[in-house]
Order: sequence, then C-alpha cells, then structure tokens
Amino acid sequence: MNALFEMWQTMPLAFVVSAGLLGLVVGSFLNVLIYRLPIMMAREWQQQCAEINQQVLPVQAPFNLFVPRSACPHCQRPITALENIPLLSYLFLRGKCAGCGGRISLRYPLVELLSAVLTAAAAGYFGFGITALVAMIFIWLMITLTFIDFDTQLLPDSLTLSLLWLGLLLNINSLFTPLVDAVLGAMFGYVLLWSVYWAFKLTTGKEGMGYGDFKLLAALGAWFGWQLLPLIIMLSSVVGAVVGIVLIVAFKQGRNTPIPFGPYLACGGLIALFWGQALTQQYLQFWLV
Repeated sequence: MNALFEMWQTMPLAFVVSAGLLGLVVGSFLNVLIYRLPIMMAREWQQQCAEINQQVLPVQAPFNLFVPRSACPHCQRPITALENIPLLSYLFLRGKCAGCGGRISLRYPLVELLSAVLTAAAAGYFGFGITALVAMIFIWLMITLTFIDFDTQLLPDSLTLSLLWLGLLLNINSLFTPLVDAVLGAMFGYVLLWSVYWAFKLTTGKEGMGYGDFKLLAALGAWFGWQLLPLIIMLSSVVGAVVGIVLIVAFKQGRNTPIPFGPYLACGGLIALFWGQALTQQYLQFWLV
C-alpha cells in the first residue's frame, strides 16, 4: 500500500487515472443510490404514517441499497456481474438487456462517466492527499443529489445534512475555509433561501422552492464559507434560467412547470470547488479597479 501511495505522489498521471477508474466504480453505486434511496424514503414515510394512524401495513419484501439484486426494469431478469461492469457493459450490450432486449436508460452510463470525469478532475486539480479525497466525496454527493432532485424534486436530509456536518468537520482545520466562515456560511446559506421562499410565498401564494434547497445551500456554505455564497447563488440562477428557457422553448413546457433548483445549486457548488476563490478574487478586482 505504501508503494502505491508513493507512486501516486510521484506520478500524478497515475493518480488521475486511478481516480477516474474509482469514479467509474462509484458511479455505478451512485446509480443504485439515486434509484433506491427515494423508494426507501417513501417506504419509511408509509411506515411512519401507519404507526401514527395505528395501522398495520402488509409485509413487504426487503428493499435497501443491497437487496434485492439489480434487475432489468422490463423483464426483471437479475443483472449478472459481467453485465454490471461500469460503462463497458453498456457498450458491450449496446444499451439493451441481454434477456429481453429492452432499452437500458442512457442515464446509467452517463452517471458513471460523469463520476469518472469529475473524480479524475479532482485528482488532477488537488493532487494526492486528503483534499482530493474529500473533494471526490463532495462530487459524488452532488451527482447523487442532482439526479434524485431531477427525478423526485426531493433532496434527502440523509445526504444534505451529512454534507453540512462533514463540511463543518473538515473546516475545523480550515481545509477549505476557516471554521468561523464555515459556520456563518451554513447559517447565511439556510436563512438566505428561507427568506426568499417566504417572500415569494407571501407575494404569490405559491411555494417557489423546497426546504431541501435551504439545507443544500447551508451545506455549501459550510464547505466553502459565507464569502462564496453570492457566487454560488449567481451561478445557480444563471444555469437555472438558461435551462428553464431551453425547456420552455424546446420542449414546450409551461412556465408553471416546476423545475428543481437543487441541481443548479449543485452545479454552482462544483464550480466553487474548483474555481470559487479565483472567480471571487477576479470579481472583486474588477469592481475595485
């Protein structure tokens, strides 16, 4: 193991390639998490409602991140180990189930590829060390939250709050920002979107976003400090506006069609991870000159 660490330290390209391969494997697991976590949450909510109403739910088969085995959504044929190799299996099977020939969603290889590319980018940008490792964890959580929010318009507390506490823990030693700035970032991040939510609701009578968005921005503030919150919000708003216009124009979606904001916050967070400090300094220099 020490020899491997030494190789990664002395050969940056080897570390980047290894990180990319790790990202592929983790991306395969992220697909499972993206699909199964909302179902697990729904089951938990049903159980809680049944307990409150003193009802007994029918016995259900176990369902978690590991049970049952992954299967084709069309024919329910279990997926073999050879058919579950990240990215390669999809290419070999030509995007079709080996059993029924049903189309496999392009989402699966895209998530794996996105995870691999961003994980390798973190390795190349930060170099071998603890910062690269925690940056990878941050990237994996951003990918998971993005696709869950796209699918369900939910940002699970189990992920957003874990992200928040992890950010505060890492910044005890000022890994990304001083701890005081991290605490203030978490506070301001939550309060800022909470204020926007209530201002919009009192003005229009509608809910413009969910509480998960507050928690996600609080988590980003805990990671990068309060100073980067304006940049993250600006980037998120710009990306969200562009995507919203494209959806309205290209896909004929109405203006009242709900669009999750979490993915755009995640996008802003990823940009902040790599270039947040540089962009903020350039912005300040531009206005101070």
